[in-house]
Amino acid sequence: MTEGLLIAIIGAAVAAILGGLGSAIGVQMAGKASAGVCSENPDLFGKVLILQALPGTQGIYGFIVAIMVMIKLGLLGGSPAQLSTGEGWAYFGACMPIALIGLISAILQARTAVSAIHMTAKQPEASAKGMTMTAMVETYAILALLASILLVLGL
Repeated sequence: MTEGLLIAIIGAAVAAILGGLGSAIGVQMAGKASAGVCSENPDLFGKVLILQALPGTQGIYGFIVAIMVMIKLGLLGGSPAQLSTGEGWAYFGACMPIALIGLISAILQARTAVSAIHMTAKQPEASAKGMTMTAMVETYAILALLASILLVLGL
C-alpha cells in the first residue's frame, strides 16, 4: 500500500467517522427532548420522531463520500490504486467538507430540533414550522456533501 493510498483511506474514514459522530450526538440530543415530550403526550410521537431523525442525515452523507472514495480507489472489488502522496492528500482534502461540516451541522441541527420539539409540545399544530426550521440547517450539510462529491469526482 502506498503512502498516498493510506492518506486517501484516512480521509474517507474521517468523513464517515465525523459525520457519524455528529449525527449520533445530534440524534441523541433530540431523542432526549422527544422522550420528555412523549412521556407527557404520547400522541406526539410521530411528530417528534421526524425532528429527532433530521440530524441523522449527516452521518449518511459522510458514509456516501467514504464509499465513493473507496470505489474510486478500487478498494471494493478491484485492485487498489497506486497514489502519490499528493494525490492522497487531494482525496483527504476532498473528504473534509462533509467531515467537518457534517460533524458541526448535525449538532447545530439537533439544537434547532430540540427547540422545535419543545415548541411542538406546547403547540402540536406548529410541528411543520419546527421541521422547516430544523431542515434549514440541513442546507449547509447538503452543500458540503456536494462539495465533497464534486471534489472526489474531479480527482
